[in-house]
Amino acid sequence: MLPASRSFQFLRQSLLLTAPLPLTACSTIVMKPFGDIAQQQSQLIITAMVLMLLIVVPVIVLTLWFAWRYRSANKDAIYTPQWDHSTRLELLIWGAPLLIIIALGAVTWISTHKLDPYRPLERIDAKRPLVAGVKPFVVEVVALDWKWLFVYPELGIATVNELAAPVDRPIEFKITASTVMNSFYIPALAGQIYAMPGMQTKLHAVINTAGVYDGFSANYSGRGFSHMRFKFLGLSPSDFEKWVQSNKGAGNSLGRTDYLKLEQPSEKEPVRRYAAVDAGLYEAILNRCVDSSKMCMGQMMAIDAAGGLGKGGIDGLSARPWRDTQRTYVAALCTPNNLSGGPLLATRPQP
Repeated sequence: MLPASRSFQFLRQSLLLTAPLPLTACSTIVMKPFGDIAQQQSQLIITAMVLMLLIVVPVIVLTLWFAWRYRSANKDAIYTPQWDHSTRLELLIWGAPLLIIIALGAVTWISTHKLDPYRPLERIDAKRPLVAGVKPFVVEVVALDWKWLFVYPELGIATVNELAAPVDRPIEFKITASTVMNSFYIPALAGQIYAMPGMQTKLHAVINTAGVYDGFSANYSGRGFSHMRFKFLGLSPSDFEKWVQSNKGAGNSLGRTDYLKLEQPSEKEPVRRYAAVDAGLYEAILNRCVDSSKMCMGQMMAIDAAGGLGKGGIDGLSARPWRDTQRTYVAALCTPNNLSGGPLLATRPQP
């Protein structure tokens, strides 16, 4: 049997050897991404780290040096028990961190505006500016329970749990959610952007290298959150055209009734492809009125902005079972068909 000291030493060495093992599962994609926006974000992280290390490293080195220089065994060290102030030392201690804070503040302020997700792109990468007149490739993103729906209005198609875009073309994501808050995140492309029901967020990005990248939700949203993942395909123009044609040949269509079924909670959903999509589906999802019996949120806000309906608005309420509960909603005044300015309904629907 090993002595206690040797056992402790063996345990210590084992822990030191096994400590790096969890890091083998880590991915370096955040620091070495393949999209220009993500690359600028990673560079910002490195810049901030270097600026902070300008203070951290000297402090660590000086701490070790002072501990060694003024150890009790060193009789040559100057002993000055009455020392209490040094102007030069005070300027160094307070001046250096102040300069670092000013530099960090300037870099952060500039990057916050430059990398604003709502701001359209000005370049393809560090060496190629964006050509004037190039329109971004629009993708409408809907976070469902627990899957992702991607609608391509320019192409008239949609996919579930698979996203594709051409390389070196600006992408404009319009992002919303069906029920609860989520977070749309493709580390290789750009930072995460929240998806919220009844609201639309945006993200402008570009992928510069063809490949297959991971995307997922970075915000916990319930039981199926762990499986709320998808693949992002960065494709060359020719490969992207082939991908579009394969989706159009799928034969399925996504209308309002199909969406209401798709919206129901489910886990580990396989990739689905839709060759046609209802033209107003995303706007109905955003306005929370895919169900034609419900009043659209945009119309509801317009009525509220005009002063509301007072007690008369109670007559427009209806109720319907939803997930073992009874949920009340506004249904009498207008339907999704009124978004274009059609006449408002004057009758109250039956629950």
